[in-house]
Amino acid sequence: MDAINLENKEIINKNSDYNMNLKKRKLMNKLFHLILLGSISFSIIILVALFSDVFKTGISHINLDFFLNYTSRIASKSGIRAAILGSLWVNIVTLLIAFPLGLGSAIYLEEYAPKNKLTNIIRVNISNLAGVPSVVYGILGLSLFVRTFGFGRSILSASLTMALLILPIIIVSSQEALKTVPKELKEASYALGATKWDTITGAIIPYAMPGILTGTILAVSRAIGEAAPLVVVGGAAGIWFSPKGIFDEFTTLPLQIYNWASKPQAEFQNVASAGILVLLMVLVLINLVAILLRNKYQDRIKN
Repeated sequence: MDAINLENKEIINKNSDYNMNLKKRKLMNKLFHLILLGSISFSIIILVALFSDVFKTGISHINLDFFLNYTSRIASKSGIRAAILGSLWVNIVTLLIAFPLGLGSAIYLEEYAPKNKLTNIIRVNISNLAGVPSVVYGILGLSLFVRTFGFGRSILSASLTMALLILPIIIVSSQEALKTVPKELKEASYALGATKWDTITGAIIPYAMPGILTGTILAVSRAIGEAAPLVVVGGAAGIWFSPKGIFDEFTTLPLQIYNWASKPQAEFQNVASAGILVLLMVLVLINLVAILLRNKYQDRIKN
């Protein structure tokens, strides 16, 4: 009986210790949850405050003339025509360069490259390049495209620099999208007599297209909002003409906003707020397009 009582006491002690540890872990979990909730709430409050301030100071400057006028020394006559056209030129050329290279690299790494240490090193370095500060790419673009290749401070130099910036993002997102393709789908294609290239173009890419497009559009949205690499490459603070080709000088919306924000006059600060609102609307529109394209291709795959 004494042995049984002793065992019962040990079991009770173990249960009590377990309950105490469980209570402590639940308390720590709640505390950590509150800390995270507070951090997120603080960030949202600051973001809402900043956006409301920008909206109040900039909404009155957004009108048709703001989109049609070039920049001016007079704040009330300043516009973003050259900045919008420059952003379109730079980002369209960037997409035309980066998307084929990024998708081709992802296909090679996932479908053709041997699985060895060298390939693993390449994959790791590509992932690391996605986190390199954008100004480093600007320095590279200045040295390589502006000076070495002699493209000058042109749209082409800016586009090549921005392509290097978003290329790792496109490669990584495309690789992740290609990994989601079911193995059975590939095997079924091969069983029907399709070649490797036919399988890639006819089965793998269509299935992975939602993820590929989403990653690409989000990468382009990052390029649209970047100013640091373009400042280094030589983007002009103010342009009073519309670019006609890839070798013309340029300015973009972030550069124009930076130029206005750097001026001491309060009127230009308000015009910069208007430019920020336009840039935010463009980024929201691009992200909306990414969501719609993803949903469209996902529905097509399901059907």
